[in-house]
Amino acid sequence: MAQVLEFKLPDLGEGLTEAEIVRWLVEVGDVVAVDQPVVEVETAKAMVEVPCPYGGVVTARFGEEGSELPVGAPLLTVAVGATDASSASPGDDGAAAEEPSGGSGSGNVLVGYGTGAPAARRRRIRPERNTAPTAPAVVSAPSRPAPVAVAVGEVNGRQGPVAVVSPLVRRLARQHEIDLRGLTGSGPEGLILRADVDSAIRQTGQATEAAARTAAQPATRTAAEPVVAETPTVQVGAAAPATAERIPLRGVRGAVADKLSRSRSEIPDATCWVDADATELMAARAAMNAASGPSGGPKVSVLALLARVCTAALARYPELNSTVDTAAREIVRLPGVHLGFAAQTERGLVVPVVRDAHTRNAESIGAEIARLTELARTGKLSPAQLTGGTFTLNNYGVFGVDGSTPIINHPEAAMLGVGRIMPKPWVHHGELAVRQVVQLSLTFDHRVCDGGTAGGFLRYVADCVEQPAVLLRTL
Repeated sequence: MAQVLEFKLPDLGEGLTEAEIVRWLVEVGDVVAVDQPVVEVETAKAMVEVPCPYGGVVTARFGEEGSELPVGAPLLTVAVGATDASSASPGDDGAAAEEPSGGSGSGNVLVGYGTGAPAARRRRIRPERNTAPTAPAVVSAPSRPAPVAVAVGEVNGRQGPVAVVSPLVRRLARQHEIDLRGLTGSGPEGLILRADVDSAIRQTGQATEAAARTAAQPATRTAAEPVVAETPTVQVGAAAPATAERIPLRGVRGAVADKLSRSRSEIPDATCWVDADATELMAARAAMNAASGPSGGPKVSVLALLARVCTAALARYPELNSTVDTAAREIVRLPGVHLGFAAQTERGLVVPVVRDAHTRNAESIGAEIARLTELARTGKLSPAQLTGGTFTLNNYGVFGVDGSTPIINHPEAAMLGVGRIMPKPWVHHGELAVRQVVQLSLTFDHRVCDGGTAGGFLRYVADCVEQPAVLLRTL
């Protein structure tokens, strides 16, 4: 006798209370093994694959792709110990393959944990070939929320769910009311790409314009009809009102909005800035990379050098590597530097954290920045890699701008902003010359220090940029 067990969205850690369903990895009727990933969700921190702690047959799914579920809400139900899943041989088209062993739950809910049992290949309980295709078979859920109705049959010539992986593609389709089930993907195995959605948007727009032109053309007159001069009617201010676009503040964008709003409301911040001659820093970087040779390891980036400068400056001015405990009315100076760096991705702005940056040299910091940046671009950063920072470095120069007044990454106490490095006229050794100049800006929490400390920090950073040898005293 099969027992139907309900699997709920687990606590994903780091205080997260909800998650958006990005992609279902199983369908109703699939046979799943213990700890097999069943759904990919997007939290305010990262993409996470959620494994199911039960083994059996999926009987219902809850929530459509793109919808949000709170922690503790039902994700799916699994029939554990179902006999109809193993009653036929693998070669029989009218039944499913044998259910994997281990019907009991493992109790594990996060990727990387579990019994270590190998995940069984997905199998689906398929209808008989002679089943009349007049109506799709729909499996509904026995519990509270309305489950996703899953049709067993072909959609647009393909079996199963719509072949879309990217949440950006789904969001773009929703915004322009494009039915993904009517598209044929140009990617591998029919995967629907953004180019396919863009093409459908263009076609929809062209069809709308053609219909508008047809409607605007006057009716064809016969020879017997008199030609009457028509006086055009002009209506002042009668233009059709434009429809405002509403974009939900959720996921990464919602988390960023909440954090920035909290920063502005709680932190009395101030900003100071200075221009610095980065010519010597660029020359030092070129010399370091040349000394490593063609196969001497990864190149040292400017961001890595500036990060190393920041750790040296924070050792001299520890007030800026702190946080404020508002409940206890205390300034908490932190023992180590966990350096965050702002990274712009397709999912929005994220701030990965280089742990124990104060113990690393420029090469080590650069390698870690490169690793975390790649994870950020692919949406694979874990919540732990996005939290716990004590100071943030923001290189907005990559956007081609010179200056900015950064908003502090709450609950940190300061952020250093770096503009673009570009040739500018500069007085060098008493003569006008063209030098590589950068603008540095420091936004700081005025509760943890006064302007003298902030100015001293920023001046030390500028001195290291202008004369990299200054760093030798701290190495």
